[in-house]
Amino acid sequence: MTTEQLAADTIRVLAIDAIEKAHSGHPGMPMGMADIATVLWHDFLKIDPDDPTWPDRDRFIVSNGHGSMLLYSLLHLAGFELSMEDIENFRQLGYPTAGHPEVALHRGIETTTGPLGQGFGMAVGMAIAETQLEARFGSYLVDHRTYVLVGDGDLMEGVASEAASLAGHLSLGKLVVIYDDNDISLEGPTSWSFSEDVPARFRAYGWRTETVDGHDRDAVRGAIGDAVTQRDRPTLISAKTHIGFGSPSKQDTAKAHGSPLGSDEVTVTKEAYGWTLPPFEVPDAVYGYFADAMERGRKARLAWSDRMAGAGAPVTELWTSHFDPEPVALVPPAHDAGSSVASRAVSGEVIQVLGELRPDLLSGDADLAGSTKSNFSGEPDYSPEDRAGRNVRYGVREHAMGATVNGINLHGGLRAAGSTFLTFSDYMRPAVRLGALMGDPSIWVWTHDSIFLGEDGPTHQSIEHLAALRAIPNLWVFRPADPAEVAAAWQVALNRTDGPTGIVLSRQGLPVPETLAPVDSAIRGAYVRRPGDDAVIIATGSEVWVAEEAATLLADRGVSLRVVSMPCVEAFLDLDEHSQRDIIGRNLPRVSLEAGVTFGWERFTGRRGLTIGIDRYGESAPWQDLAEHFGFTPGAVADRIADWLESQRDS
Repeated sequence: MTTEQLAADTIRVLAIDAIEKAHSGHPGMPMGMADIATVLWHDFLKIDPDDPTWPDRDRFIVSNGHGSMLLYSLLHLAGFELSMEDIENFRQLGYPTAGHPEVALHRGIETTTGPLGQGFGMAVGMAIAETQLEARFGSYLVDHRTYVLVGDGDLMEGVASEAASLAGHLSLGKLVVIYDDNDISLEGPTSWSFSEDVPARFRAYGWRTETVDGHDRDAVRGAIGDAVTQRDRPTLISAKTHIGFGSPSKQDTAKAHGSPLGSDEVTVTKEAYGWTLPPFEVPDAVYGYFADAMERGRKARLAWSDRMAGAGAPVTELWTSHFDPEPVALVPPAHDAGSSVASRAVSGEVIQVLGELRPDLLSGDADLAGSTKSNFSGEPDYSPEDRAGRNVRYGVREHAMGATVNGINLHGGLRAAGSTFLTFSDYMRPAVRLGALMGDPSIWVWTHDSIFLGEDGPTHQSIEHLAALRAIPNLWVFRPADPAEVAAAWQVALNRTDGPTGIVLSRQGLPVPETLAPVDSAIRGAYVRRPGDDAVIIATGSEVWVAEEAATLLADRGVSLRVVSMPCVEAFLDLDEHSQRDIIGRNLPRVSLEAGVTFGWERFTGRRGLTIGIDRYGESAPWQDLAEHFGFTPGAVADRIADWLESQRDS
């Protein structure tokens, strides 16, 4: 038996044993893709376990993340920070060998995968980031590839189709996708639901394709070797494999996909491999085999470090501005008091300032830059002809934009923002949630934020979206009311490094107040816009001015209403309890005001409070008419609060 064969079988056996011990997992994919992974890691992949975060390393993503034991076996054998104890405790509490890979760069895990297709989309983002940085710094500092393993499930999901279309359009030649074409999904044969010619589809996207026997390691070696010569087209290698390879009774069946083999089948499978070692024991030759492979990356990393050391101050300073940027401190764009300006327009002004302050920032849109105001003026678009362009045109592909932006930010060296209408955040939700889970600092610009976008009607009028997005842990959602709050939202978004931020903006103009609160006030998530002693109203975004004018009307009736603007619920809840009470007030009757569903506001108003919102879909009409119709005018709000306070006194 060759050492290469022994290495592939070691990966298979480690996966089998770990899954069997856990009584849970997916053995079929690691058993089927072990030959491919062995060739890729030994002969091609440029990584270094001594410095797993080295910027010019190749990126390796297992999009079919249910096969996580393939990745964990490789990382352990190659000398990354993943012990045999971790392998033995696969899927157990407190160990890094989770059921699906969770990003841990120091261990060599580039991204969190499992929701199928997301890893594919993030790989496209990483490939974009590589070309962008190469254009800025040259191939002597940036020259690496992105390799991604995918399964049938990945390619059935729509996000992968969108991302593949984008990658082909952008000619991402350093992207290599290896497709585990085994004709089996979780329930049974893929023929039940999937009969397309996948390579033909990818060729139509503009990809180069090659089909090989995934167990013929020389053929795999040749296909990957051909792929790494490409510069103008991404490559799909369709590798014909046997799921559960080597299992006498479960190979090529769905029984190998999502369940342990069972002790009897483990025994006969190991006999088929000629494997005689006890569970979790690895031949020394295999450790040596992968250690030799890692020397390639170690030498490349040391050579890169020498090149960086000799690059000169201008280059190293620019590099630092990308990989370790200074925090930003913003001032609001100037607008005359009493004028009216949409918060999306103010955001567009802030983006122009940020374009100067943060050369690492990319801004993209889903065919809506004219509406979301997200483009850098005077900057070229990112394209095959101009890899340094900072405006990324994702097309009508919100699914792919979400995953791709996550991938760009995970890559390092760039910060990426993506924009669309708030109602289309539904298309992005899996990527937004995954980014929050990973702590990926993606920035989302969502405009046309309520029924007040007007005539486009209820299909485009976001009602439930704010509540739904606020339900995602670690996603901070800003809904600013004026230029100071827009500046605060962007300042937080750029300075956050532990999670994503959404900036939710209006289509319609909002009044500019006589005096803007300090940006630092809005950064805290909430602050007092107007003092009051009888009750407090908490408002967001386009309803803040309504609350302030309602307070003026109520003052004429002898009611002193405190107005609190809460641009970011999550930032407010991050404050200590004493600070929260100082802002909202102590023992005051509470009212919330937001042009969205009232769900979620009870956490602030309490059981006896008043929540003013809209718990039904909107109508197609000018926004001023909708405000009258749905009771979001100062007079209507003042009347509701007065009647409610009266009912409280009577009860």
